[in-house]
Amino acid sequence: MTPLKTILASTLTAAALATGTTVAVAGGAGYGAKTGATPAARADIVDTAVGAGQFNTLAKALTAAGLIDTLKGPGPFTVFAPTDEAFAKIPADKLNALLADKDALTKVLTYHVVAGKVVAADVKSGAVKTVQGQALNVSASPAGVTVNDARVIKTDIMATNGVIHVIDTVVLPN
Repeated sequence: MTPLKTILASTLTAAALATGTTVAVAGGAGYGAKTGATPAARADIVDTAVGAGQFNTLAKALTAAGLIDTLKGPGPFTVFAPTDEAFAKIPADKLNALLADKDALTKVLTYHVVAGKVVAADVKSGAVKTVQGQALNVSASPAGVTVNDARVIKTDIMATNGVIHVIDTVVLPN
């Protein structure tokens, strides 16, 4: 395991165990909102995202950053997952440069991850510390939920090691 992956795994595990992080996102219709119950998780975050078919670029980025094993780990994690359409908003030359810069890519991807499992029902507006170290600004209103400038378009996709909330824009750290 590389030093960066070791630090990331330790940070995620320690943060998840040391705090009961109650930062959440809600809004929009999640799986539970349609059926009245949240389906049981069958796979980890990575396999759940890959199986959904709309996170191919995210999977490619996680592989390039060497984060697959970490996000297949025990967690729990809350991941704000940008869709392929969200990544398509980034100009191709900038996206290719990001995918080629492992350190910058790791910072961007870990900015989409919060330690702990946070479901939509626990939504609160405010700053949420990410694994990357900087905070995301979560805003909940009757119009929906945003994470920085990204709109949450689906919530509570359960995984065996956490939860995925789908966002329509890649959020970038400062």
